[in-house]
Amino acid sequence: MPIYKMNGSKYGKQKYRVRINYQDSFGNNRQIDRIAYGAAEAKELERELNYKLKEATPDASLTVGALYDEYIKSKRSKVRESSLHKTMGILNNHILPSLSNVKLQKLNSKIMQMWEDEMNAKTTADGRLLGIKTKQNAYSEFKSMLNYAVKMDYISKNPLSKIDNFKDAEGIKQEMQYYTAEEFKKFISAARDSAENGRNIVGWDYYVFFNIAFYTGMRKGEIHALKWTDIDGEYISIKRSITQKLKGNDKETPPKNKSSIRTIQMPKPLINVLNEHKERLIANGSFDENFRICGGERPLRDTSIENANKKYAKAAGVKKIRIHDFRHSHASVLANSGINIQEVARRLGHAKIEMTWNTYSHLYPKEEERATEILNKIC
Repeated sequence: MPIYKMNGSKYGKQKYRVRINYQDSFGNNRQIDRIAYGAAEAKELERELNYKLKEATPDASLTVGALYDEYIKSKRSKVRESSLHKTMGILNNHILPSLSNVKLQKLNSKIMQMWEDEMNAKTTADGRLLGIKTKQNAYSEFKSMLNYAVKMDYISKNPLSKIDNFKDAEGIKQEMQYYTAEEFKKFISAARDSAENGRNIVGWDYYVFFNIAFYTGMRKGEIHALKWTDIDGEYISIKRSITQKLKGNDKETPPKNKSSIRTIQMPKPLINVLNEHKERLIANGSFDENFRICGGERPLRDTSIENANKKYAKAAGVKKIRIHDFRHSHASVLANSGINIQEVARRLGHAKIEMTWNTYSHLYPKEEERATEILNKIC
């Protein structure tokens, strides 16, 4: 019986102990003890404690699918829309199909290993096995969602923690792709030839786009969002980004992080390209300082930029690299010239210098001999 009469009284009312026994969400036996005076008061206290306990105790039947709904709702106000869209896509494609109806309390290392085995055997629409990066991203997003479940006391520990992330079976790390200065000269020369032979001014937009990408290291979305008002002499300000992969119209947001809002000095080749393009637009009657630098009223389309990328690389006789690799190209030119890693990080808009160092440290010239020479002079 949860209500016990005790010796003693107060204000003329009998003393009672109200005791509630229950199991927490981790399966541990717990107990709540409270004192009340008066039989009616003891019964009311018992009712209140049971109600509060029911409200505070996570539903043992909570499923992975239900957790997903709550997790996504909690993230909406905390991350960029493009990041949320990416998270939803990964979880919907690689987690929910097989685990949506599984109760959180039933998740264990065995089920997690079965999920990894399933991912290793999963294929794309064209019959290829999933790439290592895709599987690693799925693992990271799944682990983050389960960490949220731990934080909310739905489970006591993350069952995925005992299962290692996916590793490349052959242990081969994909080599970073980038253009050297000489390769870029060939590429951009082909882009200029194409623009000069084109029938409209749009070809010049692509030419300018790739110049900006190489000479500034800006992200694709940051280039899409650039307006002529962001140019001030030899300086260019990055303060917004545009995502095209969301449903509906383009989505303009602040850059990726606080450090991504930056102003960098442009080299003369890029200044000349921009001045030339501005004069060209004015002569064509299509210049407006509030227009996007590449595209005018509307940014260039991602698919058309990728098509232009393939076309120019083929015409130039150089390897084709991803659009994002032009950012790597910018960093590699600076790193190979010994530019301070902190300046490289600033120009790229990295939140932490460690990110820049981990990505590009191997490009820096070996300075062992120079260091030894300096020390040799101390005598």
